[in-house]
Amino acid sequence: MKKLKKLFLVVASLLIIVGIMITGCLLYTKPNYEGEISIKNISKETTVYFDDYGVPHIYAANQKDAMIVLGYVHAQDRLWQMELIRRIAPGKLSEIFGTRALKNDKFFIGLGIEENSEKAIAELDKNGKPYKMAMAYLDGVNQYLENGKTPIEFTILGIKKEKFTLKDVYNTFGYMAFSFAMAQKTDPLLTDIKNQYGDEYLKDLGIDYSLNPTRLKISKEQTQQYAEISKSITALLENSPVPPFIGSNSWVLSPKKSKTGKVLFCNDPHIEYSQPGTWYEAHVTSPEYEMYGYYLAGTPFPLLGHNRDYAYGLTMFENDDADLFQEENNPKNENQYKSANGFENYKIRTKTIKVKDSTSVILKIKETQHGPIINDLIADFKTQKPVSFSWIYTQQPNQILDAVYSLSRAKNIAEFQKGVSYIVAPGLNIMYGDAKNNIAWFTSGKLYKLEKGVNANLILNGTNGIDDKKQFLDYSKNPSAINPSWNYVYSSNNMPEAIDGYNYPGYYLPEDRARRITNLLDNKSDWSKDDVSKMLTDNTSPVSVEIVNGMLPIIDNENLSNQEKIAINLLKNWKGTNNLTDVAPTIYTKLIYFYLKNTYQDEMGEISFKQFLKTHIMKQSIAFQTKNINSPWWDNIDTNNKKETRSEILNLSFKQAISSLNTQLGADVNSWTWNKVHKVEYKHPLGSVALFKPFFNVGKFEISGTNEVINNTMFDYSDEIEHIVKAGPSTRRIIDFSDVENSWSILPTGQSGNPMSAHYNDQAEMYLQGKFRKMKLNKEEIIKTSTKLVFKAK
Repeated sequence: MKKLKKLFLVVASLLIIVGIMITGCLLYTKPNYEGEISIKNISKETTVYFDDYGVPHIYAANQKDAMIVLGYVHAQDRLWQMELIRRIAPGKLSEIFGTRALKNDKFFIGLGIEENSEKAIAELDKNGKPYKMAMAYLDGVNQYLENGKTPIEFTILGIKKEKFTLKDVYNTFGYMAFSFAMAQKTDPLLTDIKNQYGDEYLKDLGIDYSLNPTRLKISKEQTQQYAEISKSITALLENSPVPPFIGSNSWVLSPKKSKTGKVLFCNDPHIEYSQPGTWYEAHVTSPEYEMYGYYLAGTPFPLLGHNRDYAYGLTMFENDDADLFQEENNPKNENQYKSANGFENYKIRTKTIKVKDSTSVILKIKETQHGPIINDLIADFKTQKPVSFSWIYTQQPNQILDAVYSLSRAKNIAEFQKGVSYIVAPGLNIMYGDAKNNIAWFTSGKLYKLEKGVNANLILNGTNGIDDKKQFLDYSKNPSAINPSWNYVYSSNNMPEAIDGYNYPGYYLPEDRARRITNLLDNKSDWSKDDVSKMLTDNTSPVSVEIVNGMLPIIDNENLSNQEKIAINLLKNWKGTNNLTDVAPTIYTKLIYFYLKNTYQDEMGEISFKQFLKTHIMKQSIAFQTKNINSPWWDNIDTNNKKETRSEILNLSFKQAISSLNTQLGADVNSWTWNKVHKVEYKHPLGSVALFKPFFNVGKFEISGTNEVINNTMFDYSDEIEHIVKAGPSTRRIIDFSDVENSWSILPTGQSGNPMSAHYNDQAEMYLQGKFRKMKLNKEEIIKTSTKLVFKAK
């Protein structure tokens, strides 16, 4: 017994020692927020104050010193995230994750983003400020890489440190641009529907843009089966270790709309949730420059920002800048494809993908005049005819570095608009407001018209010389509004008004948020910072109420159980709110899922239906298709000698929804509150491993909001007991030019990507509660509330 006790004590002691050693090692990896560091290539001592939420406020003698130090502090909080995002476009995730990342690598390496980056860098002015400032930033990143602490993720995965280059910056912007696109998710599904059932089935999906009534007002004056493309690319983006961009809200109020008589700016880009989150905040000051910016990992210039003179932010334009073409091989020569001018040789690119703990994979990528053939880049997509991917980003001159630099250094609204014009892809709504009382909305993107009768929402014919004809529009035609007479600009990814009578093709989101935003803004002219903060966290959907009010009269009230009657009553009295204690959204969401399933799955099949649930066309179709008593989708094609009606489908769906909720949440309808089913967890790439999950992931939390309200917390419709939120506001920002030093912001989790940092998750509860914190600009206040890290010149 004594021996067992001694053995137990020895084992326990060893475990304690090991635990102390592991804790000590982890604590050693914490970022330095105070003290002194010697660093090369700065001309004078540079001071960084880290405020109470870990945001660095950099005070430097000149911009170059500031950029070197920015790179250093960015890396010490986000080096792991930088490492991940730079690996996506060039297909290097398999080097650290092994074969499970091979699908991602094959696809992204095939797109040609890396080759486009190399070409753009070769044409860059090496004497220009954008190049010099970007290289200074990379110098700071690489000095941390060489001399700083190693993130725990590097140790776990055995990642070898390699210097960051300008190509990594361009590749990061390239991945961002691709993640915006919706064509690859939507066009294959619509093409399958058209091929199998005809044009009549497309009408209820709004392919003619008739389902986009609330539009952004301009102030200028065979059937090959393609569903596997949509399924595969959607899965690649959803499972990517770096989150894709999805949607966003923004509005800027003119002095005539604000209580203070100054511009009021709001923005909340919607991005898939992750840990760490997308944005790194930093305030950079030198004698000739100041900007409080939001940076992507490994990039030198902010995509969102403000100073005392102006503010800018972005939402997704959702325009169509990518097309899929069905090609045709030469039956006598597999190395040739058919074009309008006869057979042409494929261009061949050979790439090697290194795979951790396995042999390397040699990939031969065929390219037509339109772009790479994606058949061999997508798992399970094996068809007789090749399909190519045509994307404006890789086909037009790439000036993205100049563009982002210009946005963050503009001296006036004209310079700012010029910076926007440099961006050929992705299509963005870029919002602007300034201290001189100007407000504006600009769109980026190289826009083009196709031949009349060619539908960009379908897979196009690559051989006829017609479908690929593009008439590029001058940038002056891009939708915009500067100081409009209605005294505000806004965007919620909805469709703009026609351009010279032309409805620009895109994958726009439904009118829900646009209607709510415009209704609120139109009916009030004395907006304050507090008012717009409440608006940014608004959970109300007037469209959902209209959908319910259209459905309820169709539900048969004669044969309802007591439980179903209570549910009906709750829906009748619902005001469209999606707050934590509301019950109606729980019922509504389940009803919508079963309605969608019973309406669309029989025609689409299970795989395509699941992909349909992830598209914008699904969201925009609900309000209109449910009203259409003659819609062909109501009929269940799996039932013989019977044609189902709207009434039958909606009654069936309602009963299935209540039965499902009864099974999942119990018999008491009033206990089916939204907080029990609507949850969020911010997931780290290593959090999928059970051992690491508690250490790396943040949450799970109850969260308010829903799909397509202003507080847009997005999930896929399903019959699961919980609706796990996948995406939402990646930040909420309010810049008030009457009191710019007290502007507000919030992040979903925290500023740091280091799990040992106090700022890894210190904003999570505030974010969920709709609270904000200051974006500090006042140096005296910053010094009083911050730690101090001094960089000395070596």
